[in-house]
Amino acid sequence: MGQDDLIRLDNVTKTYQAGAPPALADLSMDVAAAEVAAVMGPSGSGKSTLLNLIAGLDRPTEGTVTVAGRRIDNLSESGLARFRARHVGIIFQFFNLLDDLTVEDNVLLPAQLAGASRRVARARAGELLERMGIEQHRDDYPARLSGGQRQRVAIARALVNAPELLLADEPTGALDTATGLAIGRLLQQLNADGQTLVLVTHDAALADRYAARTIRLLDGRLAAAGVAA
Repeated sequence: MGQDDLIRLDNVTKTYQAGAPPALADLSMDVAAAEVAAVMGPSGSGKSTLLNLIAGLDRPTEGTVTVAGRRIDNLSESGLARFRARHVGIIFQFFNLLDDLTVEDNVLLPAQLAGASRRVARARAGELLERMGIEQHRDDYPARLSGGQRQRVAIARALVNAPELLLADEPTGALDTATGLAIGRLLQQLNADGQTLVLVTHDAALADRYAARTIRLLDGRLAAAGVAA
């Protein structure tokens, strides 16, 4: 493993049911620190499975997954939860905010789960909300915000524990084009500041514009160069 690899998968296979084709088949890949890698492929190609394995939300049937210098495929459930809280931030297509918590409390949630002091976490949340341009909404509830504002809250929440890795699953999929571009620029700015980012998207324009490299999946395998996915 190169010392600048933040993610490495070695011969990873994921099968959900016996006899069915694997969701991922003998996949090996790596992502360097401070890189933006886009993952593309048709529906059912294994994109979400790959993201879940990197996030430690799922385990491979075979093979090893190493993230931030740590093998995570053999951690216990509680070890995985601790690992995720400290090292991985995740942004979802539909934001996954809790509607009964204010914007600030949504952002603070991962910090509380990781056992951070409330004072330190609040200062960090305030900085992030300011950076995302939504500081004035800290006491509002998510239902009052636009889609773009909600995604900014979700990005702040994903970053509150300063994770080495940010995973984004169709982060512009629920947004209109102009808002999607603004979120894309925001992610690009985070990367310019050194954030490693893996972006699952079906939007080729987003991948071309913001990713240094596109990983294409087809039927659970890496597609050969030049194959449209």
